[in-house]
Amino acid sequence: MRRQRQNPSRSFRSPKALPSSSRPRGRPESPPKTIEDPEDVLSPSPALRETPAAPAARLSSALIELSKPGVTRLVAITTLCGALTAPGSIGPLRLGAVLLGTVLVVAAANAVNMYLERDTDGLMTRTRGRPLPSGRIAPEIALVFAAVAALGGLGLLLAIAGAWPAVLALVALVSYTAIYTPLKRVTPLSLYVGAVPGAIPPLIGWVSVTGSFETLAWMQFAILLVWQLPHFLAIAIFRREEYERAGLRVLTVVRGVRRAKLEIAAQALLLVLVSLLPIALGLAGVWYAAIALGSGLLFLVLATAGLAARDENTWARRVFFASMPYLVVVFGALAAFGRA
Repeated sequence: MRRQRQNPSRSFRSPKALPSSSRPRGRPESPPKTIEDPEDVLSPSPALRETPAAPAARLSSALIELSKPGVTRLVAITTLCGALTAPGSIGPLRLGAVLLGTVLVVAAANAVNMYLERDTDGLMTRTRGRPLPSGRIAPEIALVFAAVAALGGLGLLLAIAGAWPAVLALVALVSYTAIYTPLKRVTPLSLYVGAVPGAIPPLIGWVSVTGSFETLAWMQFAILLVWQLPHFLAIAIFRREEYERAGLRVLTVVRGVRRAKLEIAAQALLLVLVSLLPIALGLAGVWYAAIALGSGLLFLVLATAGLAARDENTWARRVFFASMPYLVVVFGALAAFGRA
């Protein structure tokens, strides 16, 4: 007599419901993850990672995480702002190709970064659930993904937008992976080195339209470069213990939180001044002035409040989260009201 087959939907049991002895071995549990870094914003949740899925779906999810989708999205926005601020016009298909090429190169840089930091990532709560330290994909796969993304992105930029966008993307890729990433283990000055490739995307957008560099393009570069300093120092404050455990030489580990708070205040002031340069040079009008000055002063007040803050971690998180909409507002205003 045949046994009646059970309905799979009735017999399914959540992994959490299994006794500890029945759980799969050899796979580390992913830690709780909070949205405290741009790269975390679009990453799959740990619960999603534990859901049974086809191998192709699991691989796709891991590769998306390797690209740091939050960072990649921010790069796409700043590249778009560079293109929209530039004089002249660019067709939607060409613009889309420029954005795709830039995103692919950034994804490659982030994948190489994760490959190089897979050991330190495993020591930090925020990052130990990433694809490499968690063992969800092999390091070789990450390198293959990075190579394919880099070649595809650089090739697309060269074919569609010309030599300058491709050269800029290559400079960003090499400086981020070969200079900035290793320096994080050596000196706090790595922050300033890493800010350079991070500020290149609007230049790619601009030169894709004009074929040349102009003053307003460099203003966007300068704003984005300075913006990164308080943004990432804020992370270094509320993640200080993890960075120290991982052996990363960030400012809060080497010089202390007080020094980082002073630098955030000074950098926020510098950011306001740099954001007003387009007005001084006659490259933006009164509407941009009002938006840049108003949003800049609000950010400056928040940044300097840390000097007297008792709960420095809460304050640092506020600075971190406030910095992102501030950047979007200033870049959007420059795209709308800037004059090349």
